[in-house]
Amino acid sequence: MLIETLDAQLTQDLKDAMRAKASVRLEAIRSIRSALTMEKSNPGNSGSLTEAQTITVLQRLKKQRQESADIYNTQNRADLAQVEEEQLAIIQAYLPQMIEGDDLEAALRPLLTQIGASGPADFGKAMGVCSKAMAGKAEGKVVADMVKRLLQG
Repeated sequence: MLIETLDAQLTQDLKDAMRAKASVRLEAIRSIRSALTMEKSNPGNSGSLTEAQTITVLQRLKKQRQESADIYNTQNRADLAQVEEEQLAIIQAYLPQMIEGDDLEAALRPLLTQIGASGPADFGKAMGVCSKAMAGKAEGKVVADMVKRLLQG
């Protein structure tokens, strides 16, 4: 996914959502564009983002929507939770498919072998390498759980 392609896609989707008067979709796309603009304006990013940075921003928005929906559900506010879940689905559509399960295990095993990680004591060293290698490809918690499982035998 090229960043320019994503930006053009967001612009087109924003126009389509305005024409369709799809308020939830419009709000989700605006929040994506806003978060990406804020990240671009951070010192050190010089007005542009890498693909990994873009994915990180989208994952952060996804996590925020998940947490909000969970809170609303525990407070029996299904109306608000539904809005958050709809926005979550829209945000997920812009994220690449995440690696999980056997595919993730197959990607992590060579990394662990390469750095010589063999037991739970090597977890910190292994996570440094694995999380960097899987950035934007797999969720951090999923990577941590898999690394922990692989190091325990």
